[in-house]
Amino acid sequence: MGQMLKCVSPIDGSVFAEREVLSRDAAFDVAARSRAAQAGWAARPLQERIDLVMAGVAAIGAMNDAIVPELAHMMGRPVRYGGEFGGFNERASHMAEIAETSLADIAVGEDETFKRYIKRIPHGVVFVVAPWNYPYMTAINTVAPALIAGNTVVLKHATQTLLVGERMARAFHSAGVPEDVFQNVFLSHEVTNDLIAGNAFDFVNFTGSVGGGQAMERAAAGTFTGVGTELGGKDPGYVMEDADLDAAVDTLIDGAMFNSGQCCCGIERIYVHESLYDAFVAKAVEVVKGYKLGNPLDSETTIGPMANVRFADEVRAQIAEAVEAGAVAHIETFPEDDGGAYLTPQILTNVTHDMRVMRDESFGPVVGIMKVSSDDEAIALMNDSEFGLTASLWTRDVDRAAKVGDRIETGTVFMNRADYLDPGLCWTGCKNTGRGGGLSVIGYHNLTRPKSYHLKKVTG
Repeated sequence: MGQMLKCVSPIDGSVFAEREVLSRDAAFDVAARSRAAQAGWAARPLQERIDLVMAGVAAIGAMNDAIVPELAHMMGRPVRYGGEFGGFNERASHMAEIAETSLADIAVGEDETFKRYIKRIPHGVVFVVAPWNYPYMTAINTVAPALIAGNTVVLKHATQTLLVGERMARAFHSAGVPEDVFQNVFLSHEVTNDLIAGNAFDFVNFTGSVGGGQAMERAAAGTFTGVGTELGGKDPGYVMEDADLDAAVDTLIDGAMFNSGQCCCGIERIYVHESLYDAFVAKAVEVVKGYKLGNPLDSETTIGPMANVRFADEVRAQIAEAVEAGAVAHIETFPEDDGGAYLTPQILTNVTHDMRVMRDESFGPVVGIMKVSSDDEAIALMNDSEFGLTASLWTRDVDRAAKVGDRIETGTVFMNRADYLDPGLCWTGCKNTGRGGGLSVIGYHNLTRPKSYHLKKVTG
């Protein structure tokens, strides 16, 4: 038996699932079959591809009763939240709805002498490397539009959510998508690198860590394979003096703590105008004190374990370092905190950007809150980060939010909301968050290439 991938459940540390990785030859065979199937898939009418993809999405929905506890076992999200099918379906449905116009030829001009237009051509074979924190929603961001656009797809999912890719492939195959058109694979890092470096794929979409994105780009160096990266975040919230305080507290703290803080666009630092600071902190602390940490299979649990002990260890280290440097921790250790994956959610004040908890990605249930006195101060602090995914602005003034947003180095600016992917908008980032661009019409542009036609008519 070769190398095994093992999903260790955060519930109790047991091995929940394991799968053997493909050999190098078997992996290249998968890619070859995907390439051989692509032309026939792209030749099908667009509406047929849309219908098959949406039938696959519906098949996932039919599995939801089994998927919800399976996710709890694999990555710790409480069953009370019901899984990811709502967002999964919303994103796929939107991409299906806009496919015809997004993929339509771009007319440049026609007269008695010339006809000129630009077509959107599928790349060919798209390799999707998906993360564990929102395993279905992050995967469908690329899988649905890639298939609809006429690409074939090879999906590699994170080891922590080992069974997700299998379920997706089974669902889509049951709906009529040919097996070679959408394949799920289990790969080692070495074979993954070999495939990318060997031009097995025409486009790579990676969602994950900065280090993982760098590895993808290194593997693709010199191949001219396109690489889309959607990486880490250290997303800020800014509460202005005219904000709806209760709404700001509820949304920003939920954005910081939901999914045990394991969200790339989760709120990891909050800047509050001095006039609202004390009230904001007091309300935030009360919200977090009301959480119930526990087994995610228990319907009463509101915050589950982190997906892996090593993730929780990093968050504990950031908190301890901050407190040692003068930060104030407002939440006493919960009785259910076992020093392992079960981690007390934490609010920190008296923090500075010299502390890792305000600088490095935490990816856990901790948030630092700082007092500010002006937009200029808040903007400087929000931009003082190596990441640039989203920012959440809280004010009653739309024009002010837009002006502040223009000065923030992020891919998305929210006003009076946070932590949400609108499929009509491009999901993108800047700086160390990467150079991806998913969903929206731009998502289709990134999953296709332009091909220009300059046709001269014979007139005599």
